[in-house]
Amino acid sequence: MTTLILRTAAVYLMPLLLLFSVFILLRGHYLPGGGFVGGLIASIALVVYGYANGINQIKMFLRFHPGALIPTGVTLSLLSGTLPLFYSRPFMTGLWLEGTYPIIGQVGTALIFDIGVYFVVVGTALTIIFSIAEDNERD
Repeated sequence: MTTLILRTAAVYLMPLLLLFSVFILLRGHYLPGGGFVGGLIASIALVVYGYANGINQIKMFLRFHPGALIPTGVTLSLLSGTLPLFYSRPFMTGLWLEGTYPIIGQVGTALIFDIGVYFVVVGTALTIIFSIAEDNERD
């Protein structure tokens, strides 16, 4: 049973938490944080909204099964690790584009790796939560 207060708060908290998760993701390729912590925050945002409004609302919001994010994230992470091999550098060596970009800063393979980890964490966490919720609905 959820209350009106929780449902209302979840509507306002979800976009704020998702924005904060992207901030942590973008901050992480320079400082502590990054894909794992940002992915956990995004998952928490979606789980709180789903708990308050029903898991079907999150499924409608996402429009795809979150498990699809897992292979996408693994592919991005592997790509960021193997890209330096084409430049005769060791595996997982950081490569950076010239210049800086507003809000993001420097763009390089570390950011691509963090985005991949972000997708894997969100996909894994939401897949687990969806599986548990579906089992509870059947009972």
